[in-house]
This record gives sequence, C-alpha cells and structure tokens, in this order.
Amino acid sequence: MATTNDLKNGLVLNLDGQLWTVTAFQHVKPGKGGAFVRTTLKNVMTGKVVDKTFNAGTKVETATVDRRDMTYLYRDGSDFVFMDGDTYDQIPIPEITVGSNAGYLLENQTAMVALHESVPLYIELPTSVELVISHTDPGLQGDRSTGGTKPATLETGAEIQVPLFVTTGEKVKVDTRDGRYLGRISS
Repeated sequence: MATTNDLKNGLVLNLDGQLWTVTAFQHVKPGKGGAFVRTTLKNVMTGKVVDKTFNAGTKVETATVDRRDMTYLYRDGSDFVFMDGDTYDQIPIPEITVGSNAGYLLENQTAMVALHESVPLYIELPTSVELVISHTDPGLQGDRSTGGTKPATLETGAEIQVPLFVTTGEKVKVDTRDGRYLGRISS
C-alpha cells in the first residue's frame, strides 16, 4: 500500500483487480476544499488510458512488476519461449501477450519482459531492430527519384513499407513501435 503522496511515473497500481501504470500525475491544492492528485493511468494489459483523481492522502494499492531482460529462444505452438539469463528459467509467453512485437523478434534476441506474480504482462523490444529483407519486388528503373515505397517481407515474416531502391537480401533498420523503415545497414 502507498498513499497518493508516493505516486510517481512508472508506478504500477492495482485498482479493482486491474493493473494500471501511472504515466502522469499532478498534485493540486485549490484555494477552497481539500488537496487532490490528478493522474493519467494506462492499463498494463489493454493499453487503455484514463484520467483518475484521488483525494490527497488516499491509500492506493501498488503492484510489484518485475522487469527483466530475457532472451527469446523459440516458438512453441502459439507460445514464445523466453529464458531468464540469471536463473536460466524458460518462460512460455502467449502470442496475445507478445502482440505485434512478434513481427520483430528473432531467436536469441533480448527483450524486456514484465512479470507480475510470475505472470508475463507484456514485452518491450529495443526501439529499433536490424532485420534482413526476405522478399521484395524489384524497383523499376527511374522510380528511385519519386520517393515512393513498396511492400517488403522481413525475415520474421512481418511486412513493412520500404523505399523503392531496397532489394531482397539487404539488412534494414526497423522501428519496433510502428514498423517504420529507418534505413539500410551497410555490411
């Protein structure tokens, strides 16, 4: 348990059985009436963002979320198996928890896994990863100056938009948050 005075960004609260991360907070002391704390909370599981106001000094239940770096090993059915580098424990994480990050995960890649009471909540990848283009149609001669894009399939199976000059077999840098092409990697 903590009070509203202990609130800070990144703290995880357990409200009505759901986990919420504090993304913003502001202590307000109006001229009339009691002080209160205005917060912006993000649901850990769904990503839904809500604004909630607490009276100053109110007790709130905190949740312990263990964030640790783990290595992605392999896919087992609909689960992704990660290994804790410290304990060598292997943890299966359901596909729904991995979400869109699956398109940027390579075997032996490190990701940050958030656990609450040994239950995986979500995974965070680095903001950019380097992946090889497994297939893309060749660009037509003369197309290079228009700044257009074409679809390309990455080695993980994810599809992104790349500039017309990118060819199959090239290594590219991709933003894991929105799948944006960030540039070619020269080998």
